Amino acid sequence: MCIMRSLKNISYVLLISLLFCGIGSCKKDDYYKDGGLAQAKFEGSIMAYLDSKPREFDSIAQIVRLAGLEEDFKTKEFTFFAPRDENIKRLIGLARGNSQNGASGANMLLYQLGRDTIKTLADVDSTIWRKYLLRYMFNGKRKLMDYPQIDFDLLNVYKGQNYTSFGNTVSNIGVVYNDAINDSDKNNITRLKYMGYRQLHISYIPDISRPREWISCPVASSDIQPDNGVVHVIDYTKAEFGYGRGEVIVDILESKR
Repeated sequence: MCIMRSLKNISYVLLISLLFCGIGSCKKDDYYKDGGLAQAKFEGSIMAYLDSKPREFDSIAQIVRLAGLEEDFKTKEFTFFAPRDENIKRLIGLARGNSQNGASGANMLLYQLGRDTIKTLADVDSTIWRKYLLRYMFNGKRKLMDYPQIDFDLLNVYKGQNYTSFGNTVSNIGVVYNDAINDSDKNNITRLKYMGYRQLHISYIPDISRPREWISCPVASSDIQPDNGVVHVIDYTKAEFGYGRGEVIVDILESKR
């Protein structure tokens, strides 16, 4: 994942479509809490922060280096919406098996097409890693409080704001003001509009000519502040690397022809 060209094209469509069938729903772990803060201040660069959290970012740190962006992560001032290693694991996947044990990523399609599978992260063209990492990098230091409100049900009123990444792609970024709910009395549940916890969301816009077609990702942990920027960690249970696994995998397949 040798075949006639027409069959190859059919395989591409069918196999890539499988990628979107197994995306799971949200769960939380102990480190990420409702869009809240991790330890806010970190003494060191963004690169050092990633290196200090190998459970969450070992693969991401490797990809930064493979992409030739290590010096930027050490010295450049920017805001980084960080994917997690689980996103990379799902992207690569296994060569054989079923979608439940990880065979819905790039390796399954590479195996089906008779191409070299990915054994290490260095087996992926570095320009691909760079292209997609740049989508998560934005100029300047911006914490949650620096972004406008967004309400996905009232976008004509609370619409967030569009920002251009270092990769020259556009994402809408805004803060959802959740309602405060008091349900201690089941017969008298009260709800205070916009008075609950606040959660940052980043919404990638694949085609700026269709500005309301978004791929939205909630942030699981916000306002981590290394010396040279701000890190917001994306909820890996509700996101894919590059905002769309299919697009990244197509680039990987093309690079291995």
